[in-house]
Amino acid sequence: MTPLEIIREMYRAMRAGDDAAFTALCTDDLVWQQSAGFPGGSTWHGAAAVIENVFRANAKRWTGFAFTEEEMFATSDRVVVLGHYSGTAPATGKAMSAAVAHVYDLKGGRIARFRMFADTQPMWEAMVN
Repeated sequence: MTPLEIIREMYRAMRAGDDAAFTALCTDDLVWQQSAGFPGGSTWHGAAAVIENVFRANAKRWTGFAFTEEEMFATSDRVVVLGHYSGTAPATGKAMSAAVAHVYDLKGGRIARFRMFADTQPMWEAMVN
């Protein structure tokens, strides 16, 4: 698979809740770095930690949480994805849309590192009454 195909498949697996496919696309020493200001943001190590502390946590934190890709750029070992997060905060009923960039570093045809750069202000505004 090309770098773009790997990342498209990763998003498909993430949306489908296909944990086995997501895990297979990642290196064993995966590093997943979320923006410090992102709700629950941190650095996670390994696919299992990402599934539990990112994917499952976002589904609990937001109703209809989604990432929409708008543009993708690739080199032989890096993919940059521009897009936006959307969802509704259950506690307030407020919807949000936040601009975000995802940067993936690939090693041996697998995802080795993820970095997120997000405008988190709309997220926090939606979470506050």
